[in-house]
Amino acid sequence: MKMKMKKSPELLTKNYDYALPEGFIATTPVHPRDHAKLLVYDRKSDTITHTTFKHLLDFLPKECDVFLNDTRVIKARIFGTKESGGKVELLFNKPLDAHHYLVLIRGKVKVGTALFFENDLVATVTKLNEDGSREVTFTHKGEEIRFEDLVLVLDEIGHIPLPPYMQREDNKEDETDYQTLFAKNAGAVAAPTASLHFTPELFSALEQRHQTHKVTLHVGAGTFKPVEVEKILEHPMHSEYFHISNEAAKVLDSDRPILAIGTTVTRTVEYYVRTQKTQGECDLFLNPHNPPQRVTHLLTNFHLPKSTLIMLVSSFIGREKTLQLYKEAIQKEYRFFSYGDAMLIL
Repeated sequence: MKMKMKKSPELLTKNYDYALPEGFIATTPVHPRDHAKLLVYDRKSDTITHTTFKHLLDFLPKECDVFLNDTRVIKARIFGTKESGGKVELLFNKPLDAHHYLVLIRGKVKVGTALFFENDLVATVTKLNEDGSREVTFTHKGEEIRFEDLVLVLDEIGHIPLPPYMQREDNKEDETDYQTLFAKNAGAVAAPTASLHFTPELFSALEQRHQTHKVTLHVGAGTFKPVEVEKILEHPMHSEYFHISNEAAKVLDSDRPILAIGTTVTRTVEYYVRTQKTQGECDLFLNPHNPPQRVTHLLTNFHLPKSTLIMLVSSFIGREKTLQLYKEAIQKEYRFFSYGDAMLIL
């Protein structure tokens, strides 16, 4: 059995690679949002339909509960200086406890380094982690600050943390474009992008036709971390805070078909199914050797090569089929990644 696992092409990171021609990365969204392209793949009939997101409801099974992620993206990028006057950039990732926070810092720092930002916000480095992340404490106007108050300060001085592959600075439009219509609970540093395609009208129509449920998963910077190990199961999976209401958990305990809007919802639902935990840290890695047990349909965007997200899509339909659909999407000139087009797996 071990020999067979070793040879399995699904376990090799290099087999999740694909060539994306220049110009296919979406750096701004389509307007209106629901004019994005939609590739619909029906597993039962093995058929592909090309349409637009506006027609999503035409394809959803009538008996199907819809799960969405109501996390809100915070202005997690802040720019400041060190005591020496040198410039520094900090990307907030997540709280570790009431006083310590996990961050990424561009610029050399050591334990004890103080970083100064606008509005009298100061970060002090308390730990340097081997993976390149840093741990800090924050003070505001000389007082230690808790997460709920820190978010308010970041909203005033921070920037929307656009994914690095967009290769541009954030602007005023991104404050609404990179936020879902139903964003509520602050804590994400990346948007649950499958939900970005909804217009108010389309979302209202969805709620009228389907039972919808919100879960929270605060998407962390680890979502963009490439898989750098040769074998995918050796990848150290990042963890992200999640919360599921009792009402949502009841539906998950039933046998009703479920559409997960996005990979973050999928991971949250599947983590609950495996652990029965309704809140905590989710570090579930879905891939062809760990397929979904509860989610029946998936709506998602097109993801980075060799990422845990393309491996998650492969957990639904297999690696070869995933790469085949991606190839077809490129031929049809779909737009890729966070602000790009969508795919529905039935």
